[in-house]
Amino acid sequence: MAPYLLTRPPRRRALTDLLAKSRPVKAPERLTTHSRTVHLMAAQLQARIADAGVIATDPRFWTLIRAAALLHDAGKIAEGFQRQVRPGGRQWGERHEVLSLAYVDLLAPAAGWSESERLLIATLVASHHRPLFTSNSLSGGKPALAQLYNKRTDWMQAFGVLAAPERGPQVVRGLHQELLAWFAGFLGTDPPPAAGGPALAERAGALLGEVFDAWGGECEPDRGLLAVLAQGALTLADHAGSAHADLQTHLPLPGDYLQRLPFTPHRHQAEAARADGHLLLTAYTGSGKTESGLAWAARQLGSMPGLPRIVWTLPYRASLNAARRRFEEALAYGVTPDIGLLHGALARTLLTEALAEDCTPTKEDAQKAKARASVMRLFRQRLRVATPHQLLTAALAGPAHSSLLLEQANSLFVLDELHAYDPETFGRLCASMRLWERLGSRIAVLSATLAPPLLGLITDTLTLPVTPVRAEPGTAPVRHRLAVDDLPLTHPASIERLRGWLTEGHSVLVVANTVAAAQWLFEALADDARATCPGNTEAWEGDDAALLLHSRFKNRDRDAIEERLLARHPERRPGRPRRSGGLVVATQTVEVSLQLDFDRGAAENAPIEAVAQRAGRVNRRGLHPQGPVEFRVHRPDSHRPYEQAAVDAAWSALTTLAAEGATSLSEQDIDRLLHLAYDTDWGRGWAQRARAARDGFATEFLTFREPFLDRTEHAKTLGERFDSVEVLHRDDEQEYSALIKGEAGDPLLAAGMLIPLRHTQLKTYRAKYSRSLGLYVIDGEYDTVLGLLPPGMPETIL
Repeated sequence: MAPYLLTRPPRRRALTDLLAKSRPVKAPERLTTHSRTVHLMAAQLQARIADAGVIATDPRFWTLIRAAALLHDAGKIAEGFQRQVRPGGRQWGERHEVLSLAYVDLLAPAAGWSESERLLIATLVASHHRPLFTSNSLSGGKPALAQLYNKRTDWMQAFGVLAAPERGPQVVRGLHQELLAWFAGFLGTDPPPAAGGPALAERAGALLGEVFDAWGGECEPDRGLLAVLAQGALTLADHAGSAHADLQTHLPLPGDYLQRLPFTPHRHQAEAARADGHLLLTAYTGSGKTESGLAWAARQLGSMPGLPRIVWTLPYRASLNAARRRFEEALAYGVTPDIGLLHGALARTLLTEALAEDCTPTKEDAQKAKARASVMRLFRQRLRVATPHQLLTAALAGPAHSSLLLEQANSLFVLDELHAYDPETFGRLCASMRLWERLGSRIAVLSATLAPPLLGLITDTLTLPVTPVRAEPGTAPVRHRLAVDDLPLTHPASIERLRGWLTEGHSVLVVANTVAAAQWLFEALADDARATCPGNTEAWEGDDAALLLHSRFKNRDRDAIEERLLARHPERRPGRPRRSGGLVVATQTVEVSLQLDFDRGAAENAPIEAVAQRAGRVNRRGLHPQGPVEFRVHRPDSHRPYEQAAVDAAWSALTTLAAEGATSLSEQDIDRLLHLAYDTDWGRGWAQRARAARDGFATEFLTFREPFLDRTEHAKTLGERFDSVEVLHRDDEQEYSALIKGEAGDPLLAAGMLIPLRHTQLKTYRAKYSRSLGLYVIDGEYDTVLGLLPPGMPETIL
């Protein structure tokens, strides 16, 4: 092994000389300070989660975690590590957490730990950075401890002495005795004898071997789950302690939330507020689902231990940002509440929020946004919004994901718009619900459209009672006159009808199933909207008379479009002036959480829940002066991007309803549509697929029979199923490179230039991975109004 330095650095002479971190540069963090901080952070976690769910079966759970938190970095006493964290220091090449095991072994008798307690503390200490085992040496992750240390390891060479040409102990006796006494004092016991017994390196190797033997095979599921939760507690305490980010105790949701509403609650809102335990709420768009969910959560707080958190999930990233803004307004009791946000583009969202429109962000701004995003990912806030993907990754466990699993204990999960998933995703979420229940958490499912198979699968999954609440008939007024049209939206007759609506001064929403169809329709109608929109002589009105929204815009362009869209087409409210006219063409991006309202609507047929959600953006609250307004569903030329059977089932339901003489789209009509669509071969197959996905996900990922096996190889697959990949247009390479490089550069400053794509679309846009930029670069035409066009497609569609 090569020497660390050619000249011998000064030896550490006192405990106060030992460092745990090289940051901050001016005052690096001492080992004792970090150990004490992480120990205190473990106590904060205990106050938050308490003895919830399966944790209550182990009375020593938190005691052992606090002990592991105290000792987790003891191995940093090694001279090799201390040189590593000094300016210019080289990598030591050994794992400090392995040497820490020697201190666990030394202190166990004096602390009175049983053999099983000693082994668990050792396991947590050993595995808080690296997994113990891996099933795939080519997984691309960091090597597991079992790959680094085995029967061939020379323990004295690794942890006993310094590498040649220097000779001497890795751990100086005086420092060792001082640190051992400090730990013993913290544990409230006398330090062990100063001499006798195996050397530290040999103790560490022997105890690591015991850890490997204990977890090398399968274990009972409850034991495995508790072990992963304990690992999550230590890793979260370590990360939060390193960030000096205390966990919040304040929750911006008062227990009397329902009484504070500025209106008399609907019956379903009051019933939700009275429900104890799980809730299943069906309430239509505009009838107060969000208030119902918050009222339910407020009720649960008084009957749960510790400090429960509220996790509000929505299907799409854009809807999370909108939901967070809504909570900040609705729960602003004197101050703006601190709402957490969890999704892949979190730092970019926070950077955008922090800057005024006319400001150019700097590297310092980017660093602040990333630091705040890191704190949010430490689950500091007690109320946060997230995508299901963020929650499902907890199933991977291991040092990287076990803290997320722990944070799912003693929580309140509000699953909003749960319908908007394929059966495999829905099934996996159901499997997660069952796990959350075991962790002492409670679940509320909110949706405007919950078909019987979905309801049945949820109630069958959960073991505790589920309170069903449905908005009473008449809660929402009849808002739509339903028309079912065999002609495609792109047919000349369909286009003429849309032009007629625009000419009459109506605001019109057109929803297409694909980006290409949306771009085509926008080009066909935009000039008509601009010509007929009142006030189009003003620049603002003229620019926003026609808007296109879909997923294939650069991040910064989409953010700007959404802001303009929300300002141009807000919900109609009594007594408020409203801009008339205007056109919005969109894809399914408008289906969830964007609080929009239009006079007329036309949409391509899609899965039945999507049709209902699209209708919910037209005459949203039923306040149109003409009463119910026309919402027309057109038969599309292609089923893409949906399953053919799902689209066919929806069309069959719509045409059956029309044949029965229905001309409206009331709450009862939507229920009827759901029953008709799911009472088909497709609907029955959907339920079977969801159930199989639930059971398969639970068996493969949520039994934790091998709790310390590295499963990061599954992370890519899970991410590709739920998350898009952000790519760079080839024309932007030079500007992007300039923004991310140099002293003033940061990748976050250029994130607004990226375009989200599904992984399956990379080939269409001839994506090539750029190692220098660290992302895919794509071909195709890009326009700030139309968005991204496939390669070879003319920029002007018509």
